[in-house]
Amino acid sequence: MDSLTIALLLLFGLLFLVAEVIFIPGTTIVGLVGFALLAAGVWFGYRDLGSNTGHVLLVSSLAAIGLLVYIGLRPKNLARVALNDVHNSHVRDARLPDVQPGATGRTLSALRPAGTVLFEENRREVTTRGEFVPAGTEVRVLRIEQNRIVVESIA
Repeated sequence: MDSLTIALLLLFGLLFLVAEVIFIPGTTIVGLVGFALLAAGVWFGYRDLGSNTGHVLLVSSLAAIGLLVYIGLRPKNLARVALNDVHNSHVRDARLPDVQPGATGRTLSALRPAGTVLFEENRREVTTRGEFVPAGTEVRVLRIEQNRIVVESIA
């Protein structure tokens, strides 16, 4: 194999490793292809160009890989692939209901025995103890059982 082919193997191996470490980290396949190209280039260098040239190619390839790993592991480069955003939002916890026992509201639909009640500005699905309540009636929360709000008619 001529020296141009060996140089191209080494060049493309380094380019694949640069792509893996700096531009698209974590793909692994690109890095493995780059490593295989470098290994083939060094092996052909030993085989066709002699051991002195093979040693030079091996040491220079290892130095280039070390430099790439150093550049790729700098905090600035790692920050591009790490999750750094902080989210301060929250989700309403169903175990801590926003409607407390004793709260009053107005039915939006007839409760037969379940329906919708408006508590201040919050629409909630509620149920009664079995009685029917017409729409537009004032109701009061009796208790909260797991995920059910139990109400009774005030009137």
